[in-house]
Amino acid sequence: MNVQHIDFYFDPRCPWAYQTSVWIREVRKLRGLDISWKFFSLEEINLVEGKKHPWEREVAYGWTPMRVAAWLRRISMTKCDEWYEVVGHAHHVEGLRPYEREVGVELLSRIGEPASTWDAALADPTTHDDVRADHEHAVSEYAAFGVPILVFPNNRAIFGPVVVPAPTGENALRLWDLADSYSSFPGLFEFKTPKTKRDKQDIVQIFAPTGRASQ
Repeated sequence: MNVQHIDFYFDPRCPWAYQTSVWIREVRKLRGLDISWKFFSLEEINLVEGKKHPWEREVAYGWTPMRVAAWLRRISMTKCDEWYEVVGHAHHVEGLRPYEREVGVELLSRIGEPASTWDAALADPTTHDDVRADHEHAVSEYAAFGVPILVFPNNRAIFGPVVVPAPTGENALRLWDLADSYSSFPGLFEFKTPKTKRDKQDIVQIFAPTGRASQ
């Protein structure tokens, strides 16, 4: 079977990207995908003039876990994948703060990594470079403004799909086929469904752990 490759840009802070990552892992399980995980910083893209860049701070909400992901990605893409999965679940389901060392070290243990991984990743200034390079490539090459971003083999990037909750089974595959087809149409830039009051209430409920962790 010919395995399709995609790039998936994420910021671990983003609840929308997390839901999409749950979906894309379901697609990978059912159909087979090769996923390269890449970094995008909401802190940097939304930077207020006069504020420090995330690479200038000792700790940054999304940037710090991505530096650990960058360190792990040098070992293997699988380790980066596992890290984002546990970080996303911890932040968006459990309501934890993965940018705090105590939490981060516990999450590393879930994927069989020692506490020294956290310290080594943050002691190495080149992990800043890795995250920044991915972010700047997404902005310059794909005009990225947020996540999730999927990049298909034809180098077409799409923002999304933005879907809550993440579909499973046959519905996950139907959405994949839609996204894959969407990527093949030059000049097609947007489908969007307005969110009703009920939709917003449901989304708030699903994202409640993220809100608590961000307080």
